[in-house]
Amino acid sequence: MTAAGLVAMMMVLAIAAYACAGGTDYGAGFWDLIAGGTRRGSRPRWLIDHAMAPVWEVNNVWLIFVLVIMWTGFPEFFRTVFEAMWLPLALAAVGIVLRGAGFALRKPARRLAGRRLYGAVFAVSSLLTPFFLGAAVGGIASGRVAPGTSASTRAWANPTSLLFGLLAIAMTAFLGAVFLSGDARRFTAPDLDRYFRGRALAALAVVAALTMVMLFETHDDAPHVWHGLTHGAGLGLVVLAVAAALTTGWLLLGTADGRWSRSTAVVAVGAGVVAWGLAQRPYLVPVSLTVGEGAGAPSSLRWLMVVTLVAVVLIVPAAACLYWLDTQGELESLTDADLRDHG
Repeated sequence: MTAAGLVAMMMVLAIAAYACAGGTDYGAGFWDLIAGGTRRGSRPRWLIDHAMAPVWEVNNVWLIFVLVIMWTGFPEFFRTVFEAMWLPLALAAVGIVLRGAGFALRKPARRLAGRRLYGAVFAVSSLLTPFFLGAAVGGIASGRVAPGTSASTRAWANPTSLLFGLLAIAMTAFLGAVFLSGDARRFTAPDLDRYFRGRALAALAVVAALTMVMLFETHDDAPHVWHGLTHGAGLGLVVLAVAAALTTGWLLLGTADGRWSRSTAVVAVGAGVVAWGLAQRPYLVPVSLTVGEGAGAPSSLRWLMVVTLVAVVLIVPAAACLYWLDTQGELESLTDADLRDHG
């Protein structure tokens, strides 16, 4: 594999990491949005706040890493994407900022009106941000973005982009519900465990339906990606994603504690994202910009690999330790009694 190909694979893996880590938080925001009024939604929202608080900021590290690789390793790709689709990407960026502000400010707000306002900003931004990011990915996959393409709604407001955007929302909702059901078990809240298990299964059904529709749509609208998803390594990863999704559904339906459901859900989403990345080979933008054509200077690629290696050695273990401490309940002492006190 060439240096450009290796860096491109690093970028795909970073996108998968952001889809899984950041997607879990976006999914929690989705369930916050539809949890109901102040009375009915108080317990789910209280669990969401406590589940997200220890780790929500670290998830954006993966997004920053993706942008650094794009900018440094593939400057032509970076310019092409951000020139043609500046509007959805700008809206996604605004959503990320507003989402963080809403989440940070709603808890210390003293007035109910203020808490509701900040909560609404957090929840709506959690819905819109993955949609616009997914729509941008759909525009790239369908080849509507090419070097020299001017900004237009055609690049991201098309059937493939809309399906990618909706699928991004559904996948984040699925991940969020699976992780929240695990947190509910950890906090000994069986009612919330059942609550989020049911929503995880519903989201999984929506993901399956949208995936089937997307495959039919990409057959004609993005034939290169469709071929990559139905042949070779891409097909193998699709099979892995389907198997992991079915296993997650089986674990959620079972009477056991389902402690492995988080891992299988992450495998399902991560494998799906990597399958998309491999399906585009050898293109960054099918079928107008190859990995080699969009790559930066060889010296930049070499230094980028060195920096990535340092990041893997220093940052990945720290992030893994943080996630492990959070899932083991070492960062938060919350019981069902705490939840009932705020119900």
